[in-house]
Amino acid sequence: MFGWFVKGATSRVKTTRYPARDETALGVTPGRPVETTCDNELLAVDLAATCPTDAIKPASFKTTVDISRCVHCMACTRGENTMRWQMDYRWARWVGNDAGRAARHRPFQKSLHIRVVDTGSCDAVISEIKQLAKPYYNMHRLGFFITPTPRHADVLMVTGPVTSPMRLALLKTYAAMPEPKWVIAVGNCAISGCVFAPSFIANGSVADVIPVDVHVPGCPPPPLAILHGLLLLTGRETEMQPIDQPLGGPP
Repeated sequence: MFGWFVKGATSRVKTTRYPARDETALGVTPGRPVETTCDNELLAVDLAATCPTDAIKPASFKTTVDISRCVHCMACTRGENTMRWQMDYRWARWVGNDAGRAARHRPFQKSLHIRVVDTGSCDAVISEIKQLAKPYYNMHRLGFFITPTPRHADVLMVTGPVTSPMRLALLKTYAAMPEPKWVIAVGNCAISGCVFAPSFIANGSVADVIPVDVHVPGCPPPPLAILHGLLLLTGRETEMQPIDQPLGGPP
């Protein structure tokens, strides 16, 4: 906290310039593991074995990463052979229907109202979403607003695996939203169920219950990654960066 205070006092910058300018400040992202080349197949198998959630898979002389299962435990960075770790924040991916996408999203580029529903998360993602309304990220400057009712919402932002008690509430919230409407699954639990689903209490991902348009992976995703998902939805940003592109490069 003191470091952020000093940064603001010395630079006189109280709000990030993103998306007008790439954010390079330390601490805005935990980074993510990316595809890593290995000297032989056994090393790839050993490296994949370090992941407790099976997010890393061996593939010939390399390892691939399912970021929707990564919990950022950093276990893959502690051994003799380690995964490449990329410090970026453009993590969102479009997974919805592409038909008429640009025309549908154009009217919402300057004003987007969001209804947030937690279907059973650990509250880590909710904590990151709350940061968007604070001075440093200030999502209101981009026309993004949280609404308390689904009847006024353009976007449904869902966190957590869909637990059995919340399944009906999620369906009713989605049904109450006016058309056109979109859904963003934020966090790995919402995207894949991660470590909680399937189980006796969690059905699985949000996409198993309602249509999803954008995935924002992470456990939890940082505020800039969530902001990237909203900008992607409104056609003001591009999808996840190539794995060899460093933080601060062009989108």
